[in-house]
Order: sequence, then structure tokens, then C-alpha cells
Amino acid sequence: MALGALLVLPFTGSAQNAAAQGPLLTPTQFLGYKLGTQFTTHAEILRYVDHVVAHTPGRMKLVPYGKTYENRPLEVVQIASAETFGRLDDVRHNNLKLAGLEAGTGQRQQPAVCWLSYNVHGNEAVSSEAVMQVLYDLANPQDQQMQDWLKNTVVIVDPCVNPDGRDRYTNWYNRVRNRGVNANPDSWEHHEPWPGGRFNHYYFDLNRDWAWQTQVESKSRIALYNQWLPAVHADFHEMGPNNTYYFSPAAKPYHADITPWQRKFQDVLGEYNKVAFDKNNWLYFTRETYDLFAPTYGDTWPTFNGAIGMTYEQGGGGPAGVAYARLDGDTLTLDQRIAHHHAASRATIQATAERHDDLLREFETYFTTARTRPQGEYKSYVLSAGNDPGQLRALTQYLERNQISYGFADKRTRTKGYNYISGKNETVEIQPRDVVVSMYQPKSTLVKVLFEPRPQLEDSLTYDITSWALPYAFGMKAYALPGRLSATAPAPTTAMVRGSAAATERPYAYLAPWNTIQDMRFLSRLLQQKVKVRYAEKEFESEGQKYAPGTLVITRTGNEAMGTRFDQLVRAQADSAGTVVTAVKSGFSTTGRDLGSGTVHFVQQPKVAVLAGPGVDATAFGEVWHFFEQQLGYPVTVLGTDYLSRVPLQKYDVLVLPNGNYTDIYNDRSLEGLKAWVRGGGKLIAMEGASRFLANKKDFLLKTKVADSVAIKKDAKANPYKLLRRYGDSDREEAGDVVQGSVYRVQLDNTHPLAFGYGSTYFALVRTPLNYQFLGKGGWNVGVIKKDSYSAGFIGAKARKELTDTFVVGTQEMGRGQVVYLGDNPLFRAFWQGGKMLFGNALFLVGQ
Repeated sequence: MALGALLVLPFTGSAQNAAAQGPLLTPTQFLGYKLGTQFTTHAEILRYVDHVVAHTPGRMKLVPYGKTYENRPLEVVQIASAETFGRLDDVRHNNLKLAGLEAGTGQRQQPAVCWLSYNVHGNEAVSSEAVMQVLYDLANPQDQQMQDWLKNTVVIVDPCVNPDGRDRYTNWYNRVRNRGVNANPDSWEHHEPWPGGRFNHYYFDLNRDWAWQTQVESKSRIALYNQWLPAVHADFHEMGPNNTYYFSPAAKPYHADITPWQRKFQDVLGEYNKVAFDKNNWLYFTRETYDLFAPTYGDTWPTFNGAIGMTYEQGGGGPAGVAYARLDGDTLTLDQRIAHHHAASRATIQATAERHDDLLREFETYFTTARTRPQGEYKSYVLSAGNDPGQLRALTQYLERNQISYGFADKRTRTKGYNYISGKNETVEIQPRDVVVSMYQPKSTLVKVLFEPRPQLEDSLTYDITSWALPYAFGMKAYALPGRLSATAPAPTTAMVRGSAAATERPYAYLAPWNTIQDMRFLSRLLQQKVKVRYAEKEFESEGQKYAPGTLVITRTGNEAMGTRFDQLVRAQADSAGTVVTAVKSGFSTTGRDLGSGTVHFVQQPKVAVLAGPGVDATAFGEVWHFFEQQLGYPVTVLGTDYLSRVPLQKYDVLVLPNGNYTDIYNDRSLEGLKAWVRGGGKLIAMEGASRFLANKKDFLLKTKVADSVAIKKDAKANPYKLLRRYGDSDREEAGDVVQGSVYRVQLDNTHPLAFGYGSTYFALVRTPLNYQFLGKGGWNVGVIKKDSYSAGFIGAKARKELTDTFVVGTQEMGRGQVVYLGDNPLFRAFWQGGKMLFGNALFLVGQ
């Protein structure tokens, strides 16, 4: 979305007039119950928001910015003093000028923008209760402190980032709670059922989607956020009910590119909150648990976009309900939790207002430095023009959404640089039309964070993944260069249909690549339109062009009944999906198998089911569900684990088991039934924990490595003092078993259909030690990790040993069916684009 193109639809007319009737009411007066005595639905919160905005003309504006998957409104309230309100758009444009993202000279003599985000995790529901009191304070003309602060700040309030998750929690809680307050942790109301309210509709954690924007809520929010670029962003959360309250400064590790000023202001905000909490004798902690490293969060993503980003965490969360008996003997109430978030909100606004001069000065400095003196070893990042066109388009569209500029190399250049594929600094050759992302631009810090091959980690005790570089995530050939590179060539144009018969109305066949999610989407749409499609098992050459195994072959033969609609449909779907097809005039191959060969297999349209419910990891299921519905556009039937035993699996060709604990889902008897279904021709796709569940069980070839007990005993006898451990070192000892989202180079057998579309390797984002033996006779080790396969990210010493010579992905035949083991999750958070072909191959090609 271009800057300035956001559609603003303020509420007007009868709805606004109705909301404005009578005096401005407190939340308690408006709701009809005391704030903090029960949870409020999202619709009722928005009704109160409408009421406050309608009573504050000339100082508040309601701005819808999208809708959730379940069609609930997403909106922010923009608040300013009467003097500033009439020029809100000037403030916004001025921010972009200060950042160098809009032409013109920005002025620092203006309010600083403070953005407050509430309820990104739906069952951390207290923050959207607190926001009603915060909005009342901002509107209340009798609150002189707040009105004074608004002279120097514009406040943007997002009352609920995750409405779908919030209502899932709130509706459940209001349905099961006791009539009277029951603080007993054993009570039903303190035990959320699967999947809980934390996640959005597709069970994605929106606080881990800021960087990737795979979900509609994130895409919509970032489009608006990038039109403002606030100086301060605060994200309000909850943690376990036996905790107190957390505010900045954050814990280590801090990402190396967080500036000294941003680190300093973490302390400043901590001081403002400390005053408020000390005054009320409230317990709190700082500098623990919540670090500032991975770019995925509501504190780090704004930080890498020039803001002071922070997280607030209140003890409570889904288990806390309205009242909760804590282990220390006190009862934590919803009213107390609201008071804490309310105080932190006010402290954040106060700090922004009273330090607005410093904030704007450093905001401008941040982006000036980014444009003129970018940090880091590399000054240019290059994506080869030889990468798949659809993937290149997807990545450049991502860059555009995040205000990152790029160009195209204008000449062939040999230079030194880091090769992401080899993992080495070496001589690389840049080709004309390669995509060049320069560090000399306003968002260079963000560019560095997103592209850096190996982020510098100052402490191994971090909260999330430790590697995420876009070339790895997209599976692209790319380079990082220490020098600046000219990129003045015009943008290349890509014809979606090409070849000798491209201009004719009736080519013999269309050939489509099989490399990316765009190609999978193309196949999905053709199958659903009843177009007969085949794929080539062997490499071949046609009309001077080579085609890799996996190439889709769409012949006129078999599709004659469609008439001229056949060509129109194939071409239209190629353009829509973003894949390039080649029209050929003959079925003869100059080398390799002809298009009528028996090695060109018909692709059946599979009927697919996926398991969901207790025992299945909710986010893992959500990743599969989202993949089918939002990325692939292919029908899938969701089967609940609670009634699975009554489902006739013979109705389905493929069953997907996402990550989870399947011990209570498949007992010995039901597992035998599952195997009988596979033997009868079914295809079982077992992901992560599902693969671990099947490992070592009868008839399944996957086996875990056996520990050398003799060596362990010998080592203990040789050095018995190893058993004398320090309790204070336990966290760091446990880190030795951890894989913190590390990138590994998986060796592939790309002659197998499970690896079609890949070269000899695939970059996997590994998050758990796999520790499997290679499959024995009857199985195919399609993807394995050998020695020296580590590429980036933190991994503990013990885990590193386990991730050597281990199975990752593969298949086994079982009767007439197939078992596909995906030990690593190729659909992780929907952003790891390079792994999606593995799942697509398992779905469409394996066993055909």
C-alpha cells in the first residue's frame, strides 16, 4: 500500500450521534457493571470506544484499519490536543519526512507519537479492559495531567489487536465462571479448553508475526503503522498468575543494532513506571526473561523501525479469571491487573510527552544515520535474478510493504561477498537484473536485521528463534557484499506464458515449474477446476529448454472437453498464481522422456484431512490450516481428536498429523486401524511430534538414536565430579539441550518426489534436536543432516551433537500406502517459504 493511501472511514451520522447522547460516561457507568468484575466482549468494548470518541470531537478520531478473519473490526483511536488535532495529517507526514521516507524537510517542533497496543494475545484479556479506562482519561477534560501531556504527544490506541482470540476467551469464560467469585485454581473457569484464546482465528501467535505479516491482522496493522512510524510503541501482555509485573529495561540479549539511545530510553521508561509502582507499593521486576533480540515482536519490530519499543507483562493471563488464589496466599483480582496496566499506560504517555524533544531529535538521528552511515559489515544484499520469478516477486512485495527500497544491477560484476548457499566469503558474480537492496536507505537497520546471515547473540538465554535471514527463509540464491553496488537498471518484465507456442491458440501442452508455493497454488487451482495435470518424474528437454523433475505437464489431450476454455483457464491461473508457464507445440522431448511417457504421472486430486483438538499443538495445526485455506486455496477437512475414532478414514486419501502429543489420541488398537488405512492406500503425513510418536513403534521405520550407555557409564566413572552441579547454573546447563531456531543445511535426495523442486540442499529452521537414525531398508532418507551442516543461530553443545548424521524428512511404503515423516516443520509460522515445497510434494506427488 502506498504512503497516504490508507482509507480512513470515521464513524458518522446516526451511529455517532447516538453514541454522543448524554454526558461522557466512565467505563463502569457505560457498561452497567463495575470495571474489573467481569470480562467485556469485543463488541461492547468498541461500543464504549465509539461513546468516548463521540464525546471528544476535535480531539479524538476513530480509524478503522481492517477486519479479522472472523470479520471483527480492527481500529485505532487517534488522540491529540485541540491545538494539534486539526493538523494530525501534518504530524504524520512530518514523521515520514524526518525519517527520509517522504520528500521534504521534517520539523522537530511537533508532538511525539506514542502508539499503545492492547490484547495481542486474546486470553491476556486484562489489557482491553484497562484500555477503556485509559481512553476515558484521555477524553476527560478534568484530567489536567493527561491534557497537559497531550500538548506534546499524539497518542494512538489500538484497543484490541486480536479480537477473534479475545472473544474466544471471553465468551468461554463468561459461560463457565461461577456466579460468585471463585479464586480456587481448581475451578473450571481457571482451565481453558483447547486451543485457548491466545491465538487468532488460524491459531497464529500475532506477537510473533510483526516481522512476517502472514496474518490479516498483522498486514492491516503494519500498513497503518508504517504511515505513522511512532517514536514510542508499547505492547501490553500478561504472564502466569503467580508472577508480578514486568516493565523495561528489557533482559539481555539486546540485538546489536539497538542503538545506545534506544537502550537508554528503556531505562527512562523504567524510571517512569517505577515511580508509579513504588507509589502504590506494587511488586514488579525488570531485566529478566523478556529480551530484545528476534525481530518478531511488538517491542523489537518497532525498535528496528526507529521507535522505542517495549513490552509490559502483568501477572494473570488466561488462568487468572476475575480472581485467582496465588501460591503466596494473596488473591490476584482483575481489578488489580487493570490498575497496573492503566498505570503503565499513563507512565508511557507521560514519558513520551515530557521527553518529546529528545525523542524527536533521536528519531531523526536514527534515520539520518541509517541513510548516510549504515551499520554493519555488509552494505549491499543481492538476490539472484536466476531465482524463481514467483519467489522474487513475493520477496520484493514484502520489501515494499515494509518501506524497503531496492533496485536492479545494471552490469555483470565480480566481487568479494558472503554466499548464503555455501556459507562462505568468496568471489561472487553479480548478474544484470539481480535484485539489489542497498543499506544506504532510511530502513537500513531493518534491512540488516532481516538479511544478516548470523545475528550477533550476546547471551544464549533468549526467548525465541535466533536466525531468520530472508534468503534462508525464501530458499534463495543471494549474497551479502561489503561494498555499495550500482543498481540503476530498469525493472525486468516477466511474461507469465512463454515458449514457441505462446502466441498460438492451441499449443500441444503447457509446462509449469515446480519450485515454489506459487506453483503449488497454480496446481491447486487447476485441480479444483477439473483440469487434468501430470508431473514429470525425470528431467527432460523440450524445444531447447531443460525441465527438472516435478515439472507440471498440462496437455490438451485429456482436457479436450474444456474446448477453448482450457487455454484461457491455464493462462489466467498462471497469471493469478504468479507462476510462469511455457507453451510447447510438441510432445517430443529432444532429450529425456517424452510427455506421453509412463514416467509422466497423473496427479490425483487428493481428499485431505488434518487432525485438530486436545493433544495436537494448536499453533502447529493452525499452520497447516492456514496453509490450505489462505496460501494454497485447497479444501481440507478438519477432524477433531475427540471423535476421530468414529470417522471412516477410507473417505480420505491423505491424513495430516501436525506436531503434538499423540499418546492419548492413538492407543494400540486405534494405531493398528491407522496402519490398516495406510496399507489400503492412504497417505499419512506425520509432522514433528507426530513423527516422534511413531518412532520406534511396530511397522514404522523411523527410529531414534540409541545412547551409548557403556560410554556414559565409563565417562561417569572416569569423572564422577560431573555429577556435582551448581543449582545457579541450571538455566545455562539446560541451554546445552536447546536449538533456538537455528538454520541447518539439509542434504537432499532430489531424485525422490518429496524433494522435487529443490537442489541438493534445503535450509531448514530447526527448533528441536531431531536425533533420528537413518531409515532402514524399505524407507527413503530424502533429507538428512550430516556433519558440518550448521549455518546460523544458537544451538547448545549437546543438541549440536544430536544434530549430526540425523534423519530429517523421508518416506516409507506401507502396503499400498505411504508414510511421510517430516521431522522438521516446513510450515513454521508461515514465513519459512523455502520449506513449503516439502509439504506440497508430500501432499501432491509422493505415492502418485
